[in-house]
Amino acid sequence: MFTVTRAAQALLVAGMLSAIGSAHAADKNSRDWTMQAGDAANQRYSDLTQINKSNVKNLQVAWSFSTGVLRGHEGAPLVVGDTMYLHSPFPNKIFALSLDDQSIKWKYEPKQDAAVIPVMCCDTVSRGVAYGDGKIFVQQADTTLVALDARTGKEVWKAKNGDAKIGETNTNAPHVFKNYVLTGISGGEFGVRGRMTAYDIKTGKEVWKAYSTGPDSEMLIDPQKTMTWTDGKMAPVGQDSSLKTWKGDQWKIGGGTTWGWYSYDPQTNLLYYGTGNPSTWNPAQRPGDNKWSMSIFARDLDTGMAKWVYQMTPHDEWDYDGVNEMILADIKVQGKPRKAVVHFDRNGFAYTLDRVSGELLVAQKYDPAVNWASHVDMKSGRPMVQAKYSTAQNGPDVNTKGVCPAALGSKDQQPASYSPKTGLFYVPTNHVCMDYEPFQVDYTAGQPYVGATLSMYPAPNSHGGMGNFIAYDAGTGKIVWSKPEKFSVWSGALATAGDVTFYGTLEGYLKAVDNNGRELWKFKTPSGIIGNVMTWQYKGKQYIGVLSGIGGWAGIGMAAGLEKDNDGLGAVGGYRELSRYTELGGTLTVFTLPDRS
Repeated sequence: MFTVTRAAQALLVAGMLSAIGSAHAADKNSRDWTMQAGDAANQRYSDLTQINKSNVKNLQVAWSFSTGVLRGHEGAPLVVGDTMYLHSPFPNKIFALSLDDQSIKWKYEPKQDAAVIPVMCCDTVSRGVAYGDGKIFVQQADTTLVALDARTGKEVWKAKNGDAKIGETNTNAPHVFKNYVLTGISGGEFGVRGRMTAYDIKTGKEVWKAYSTGPDSEMLIDPQKTMTWTDGKMAPVGQDSSLKTWKGDQWKIGGGTTWGWYSYDPQTNLLYYGTGNPSTWNPAQRPGDNKWSMSIFARDLDTGMAKWVYQMTPHDEWDYDGVNEMILADIKVQGKPRKAVVHFDRNGFAYTLDRVSGELLVAQKYDPAVNWASHVDMKSGRPMVQAKYSTAQNGPDVNTKGVCPAALGSKDQQPASYSPKTGLFYVPTNHVCMDYEPFQVDYTAGQPYVGATLSMYPAPNSHGGMGNFIAYDAGTGKIVWSKPEKFSVWSGALATAGDVTFYGTLEGYLKAVDNNGRELWKFKTPSGIIGNVMTWQYKGKQYIGVLSGIGGWAGIGMAAGLEKDNDGLGAVGGYRELSRYTELGGTLTVFTLPDRS
């Protein structure tokens, strides 16, 4: 057990790493990148300053590496000591690369049944590996969780996390907090029942499992001790808080999957994560609030018991998954210091809550195009839905037009970053709207359970593009600045103490902007970027790395060879023009400053 100060996160890089992170700042001593978000608080911030706003214009390619896979490359590599651990989409190859000469120390390529590919909703992505206890943890698409010896690549243990035959898959990165490996489940579009599972880091044995829907005992909810925001205060959720909000046994195939990013606060020992959309996408088939899909959970890491839970989108009618990252930061909210958790939800609202109590503090739109709800009522915590854009009120077989945001949200899983230096959050966003027509669908295990037809397009009466990169003040709920982009910004951001923030574009540009959003530098990588920017220092030099490889939901048309506008749950038509700007191909590109002459 490590003691974590307010200023620093203690990371032990050699031998047994307890990657517990810090809720307050990036590691001040480590120059590695040992967690997908850089730290357990999901801040995606680096205190490295060698690359800064004065010299970033001089960045040049140091080296590159091809994964040999042509699907969407989300997530990022890890750097531990003199080794980089790099992943690919299905078949989930893992490479251990020497930072000295970029040679392959070892390679792991699991043998998976290709039958899992058709039940992967929105491309065959993987969001990366985790590191801890001298092991690399790989969450395969077929739900197998594997622990590899970080030095040799040999298998240490395996755990089966689900069943692909009924539509359960995994696209999330596993997370290591203390002595546990945390992983979720994907498959909301196949009627999968969402859950979070903790495995023992040494043995792979299941420690606890918490479902998103169903009986209290299976959700690890205490009706009297688990709290939620209601009537302007925190109150117990009460008995059968989920069961009472579903019709019959619909909760058994109710979605609420957990394929996003997780964070951890060692001071409270709480794990934070979000749950996804309820199944089906036809709201007429599942009356009620459908708890606890579309929710933020705060759970005791050791037991899995829920301390508090908050639902962003009750009775979801638009597929506004709630899985996006939870960023832990100590900020001032309306002038008062708060231990906050900040969440940029797919539904277009940014939520600031007290991460200890669960109290709702701020809920504001972070894209001005959002129209499905006028605002969030701060007393009840519920969004005030606009009848014109309610697919439930309009009913099945009615095409509800002009809904903003589209189903892929004002932001999907592409993670934002937070700079404790500026106090701002830097957010990659989608500026996209949709037409949405629900229809009756029957459940069959292992078959799509969607029940809606979508089309997507740029937000009308705007800059004409499909994305913005923004700076946001989570204490006031205000957009500080917004930088338009032609396509959605589907890359995870990186903020640095060098007063530079990095992000990638779907055309394939890695971009650097200053604290005011002014573009300082850009470089065109071999393919569109849906990966997350990261940084490290090795032998005195700072490096920036990013995976390019078009795909994911936005690029599913190119990645999977889809043609019809409504294919890819509406994304193919919306992003058809992408093929004019980029092509398939998985490549890691690494940048650094030139040596002094």
